[in-house]
Amino acid sequence: MKLKFKNTDEYINHFLELIQLEREAEKEFHLNEIKNLTGKEREKKGRAILKLKGKYVGEMLGGFKIYRFYREDMPEHQIKVGDVVLISKKNPLKSGIEGTVLDKGKNFISVTLKQEIKNIEKGYWRVDLFVNDVTFKRMVEALYQISIGKSLFPVEFLLGEGNPYICEEKLEHIENKNLNQYQKEAVKKAVCSYPIFLIHGPPGTGKTTTLVEAIIQSVKKGEKVLATADSNTAVDNIIEGLLKYDINIVRIGHPARLRKELLNISLDYKVQEHKDYTKLQQIIKKINQLKQKQEEYLKPIPKRRRGLSYEEIVQFAQAGLKIRGIKIKKLKDMAKWIEIQKQLKKLFKERDKIEKNIIRELLNDAQVICATNSSTGGEFLKDKKFDVVFIDEASQATEPSCLIPMVKAKKAVLAGDHKQLPPTVLNPKAKDLTFTLFERFIKLYPEASYMLRVQYRMNDKIKEFPSREFYNNLLISAETVKDIKLSDLTGKKYTDPIINDVPIVFVDTKGEFPEKTKKGSKSKYNPKEAKLVKQVVEKLLKAGIKPEDIGVITPYKDHEEYLKNLIKDVEIHTVDGFQGREKEVIIISLVRSNPQEEIGFLDDTRRLNVAITRAKRKLIIIGDMNTLIKHSIYKKLIEYIKKEGQIVDFEQIGS
Repeated sequence: MKLKFKNTDEYINHFLELIQLEREAEKEFHLNEIKNLTGKEREKKGRAILKLKGKYVGEMLGGFKIYRFYREDMPEHQIKVGDVVLISKKNPLKSGIEGTVLDKGKNFISVTLKQEIKNIEKGYWRVDLFVNDVTFKRMVEALYQISIGKSLFPVEFLLGEGNPYICEEKLEHIENKNLNQYQKEAVKKAVCSYPIFLIHGPPGTGKTTTLVEAIIQSVKKGEKVLATADSNTAVDNIIEGLLKYDINIVRIGHPARLRKELLNISLDYKVQEHKDYTKLQQIIKKINQLKQKQEEYLKPIPKRRRGLSYEEIVQFAQAGLKIRGIKIKKLKDMAKWIEIQKQLKKLFKERDKIEKNIIRELLNDAQVICATNSSTGGEFLKDKKFDVVFIDEASQATEPSCLIPMVKAKKAVLAGDHKQLPPTVLNPKAKDLTFTLFERFIKLYPEASYMLRVQYRMNDKIKEFPSREFYNNLLISAETVKDIKLSDLTGKKYTDPIINDVPIVFVDTKGEFPEKTKKGSKSKYNPKEAKLVKQVVEKLLKAGIKPEDIGVITPYKDHEEYLKNLIKDVEIHTVDGFQGREKEVIIISLVRSNPQEEIGFLDDTRRLNVAITRAKRKLIIIGDMNTLIKHSIYKKLIEYIKKEGQIVDFEQIGS
């Protein structure tokens, strides 16, 4: 993993190779699965839905067609709003049409497509989760901008040769009165320092809240701001913070990917509210009427034209002459189609001009433009320049992803936590992509970073171990959460270790629950441990803890699937799926139990950090102590729980 680069060429070539490797791996994953699994097998994995009926719903801005696919007994699936999917009847690899999921319900999924599907209501359809190639192309484009000297962000900092200017702005008026001293300090430095500043936000320290204040202060200075993150959820979290203030915000992104309650600040919504939108509507209405009329006439496809150009068809039709065996009626029919096409061409040009003018005006007037890293590389912001870009969750985004918005700004403020999980990378050869720009910068330019210290999530006993192990013992628990406990929710104190007020409990399975591996899988699962998790969940529910306040975390995908089949009441995810989340009670099922005392990727300390910092009032860890204590980090954790929490044997749990 490279910290520094000799020159721009080395930097660009390094990341071009990694991008290409990862692009191939992501596409290959879905293509191989579609190729090697039957539709039913892929449906079982939740990455396809079969036997869907389809219907046309309407059209949205930009000419996208909306189709709804539905069935009464819709199976559980992983397809989310905003995902790119393939629509097909039989073979997605041969006849699949790429679209984006706009909406989903219990029995349906709505998809937007650029092209029209004819006979949509005939037969059954299949929807497959696929891959989006756009982001990879935009990463390459960002590198190209650097190569031709068009990056606004100083390239010497990317190479590791920069010398950041660090200062502290004297802010007369902090907008958010609830900021603590560390958050204020981070804001003061972020607003003033140049051209980089890093806000290091450990779990629960209000990283996004701090970032929002820094954005507001930059706007007050008259700076043009771009605010981004790798995921739509993280972008929407920034927007929610900004909406409390009187700021002109425009959110860029496919409407399908935006949170419904934030649609009124989306570019699409603002276009429709613009004074010139009525003109646009009138033109679109004319276009639709002409298209409908055009369908009454013969389209001059090559087979009908017999080598004639459009101009020749019109000439011969007007002269009433038959040519190359084409009847006069057919010639006149095609000539009328061509005439309408000319009218449509003019209208399309007029529509595009008005639309571009509206968008240009809206973006020029915006004080803050918000988008995902990838979306900033789209057509809307092609020639836009910014004073500063704020990138949230930067420690979960690859460096090429961060470059997409960074090349458009003179300065970058990155917020994240490199002690939590890095971005997921599919290709082992592209592993260097997990070494993020945030982590590289914090090592290269430690003076340009500031760590937030007050956490507002966890009971102090839950906070203490990660603080010692990952944050140099610097975290401080806010008074509001320091002593929060389970009985605050149940209204009753219990002696049972699962529902008592001890904030952190380890349940030892004592080697009695051996792990298992499915045929052809690299993942693990543990049936007996899963049943114990179910008992723990039932006990918590019986004590009065709401299902939505309980989360079950496991490092292994196969164990997650096993748990989901067993437990229906609460949220269950892998560690990666719970990053950035929190629950009142977290149960961690560690799975590993074997005579070889191997724990595999549980040894990743960042994975452990994320898992144990999701809990607010109660953390219950289930695992085989003998397997775990051979590894230093788990040995320390168990020693800490012995001292500050409670260790119980699985037999003590009961039913």
